[in-house]
Amino acid sequence: MKTLLIVPAHNEAENIGGVISEITSLNLPADLLVVDDGSSDETAALAERRGARVARLPFNLGYGAAVQTGLLYAVLHGYDACVLIDGDGQHDPSHISELLAPLERGEADLALGSRFLGRADYSIPLGRRLGMIVFSKLVSLFTHQHITDPTSGFQAIGGSLMKFFVNDNYPYDFPDADTLIRLYFAGFKIKEIPVTIRPRLHGESMHGPARSLYYVYKMFFSIFIALTQRRMLIQEETNAFGDKSDDGAIEPNSAADNSPTRAAKTAR
Repeated sequence: MKTLLIVPAHNEAENIGGVISEITSLNLPADLLVVDDGSSDETAALAERRGARVARLPFNLGYGAAVQTGLLYAVLHGYDACVLIDGDGQHDPSHISELLAPLERGEADLALGSRFLGRADYSIPLGRRLGMIVFSKLVSLFTHQHITDPTSGFQAIGGSLMKFFVNDNYPYDFPDADTLIRLYFAGFKIKEIPVTIRPRLHGESMHGPARSLYYVYKMFFSIFIALTQRRMLIQEETNAFGDKSDDGAIEPNSAADNSPTRAAKTAR
């Protein structure tokens, strides 16, 4: 598969060089795109110096918008799959091939890296761990499959799902439990893969106390909205992969061009 590795990053100047070096040392048959989410430090410049292709957003739009930028870039440039890797060094790139394997075999549209099937090499705060358990139970209930780590951002995404996401089906901030439920309703296949999640190399997590409270509120509300949209998502399943061109090829809907992710077209 033609694969793009997407690294969303916001003010990760201390970490981005090490992340890129670790990825490139694996010599994977994949291209690398760093999406700089309006960083105020040298994240983008350092990534370019390390040889990465960089898409710069004009200001901080949020994690989801940065990911959607990378997904739009992948769709517009004909990639068959992509892998999301955080720019803080927590995701071990050695698992990339394992995440891509179920996509190549047609077993999944989304391969979700699970630290609970694999290993978490850091201490997870009690409050966050409890939240993970609650949302794991909810996702497992509504998707009728056991999901252990719905908050994991270490993912491999297949081509059809990339097209679905760029048509305004991806949250701008926290794409976690609610997104997995929506994907199940839309007919996509999800498979968890054991991975290792490590401590951040440097800096602080975006999940501070205030953000964690907002996350819980937002996630419960978003899950409720996803449940109310179940019928719509099922009805739209045939349109979830974009519009077909005259030659039968699937193209992204024009609506994607109106989103903030148009910045991906200018990636260098």
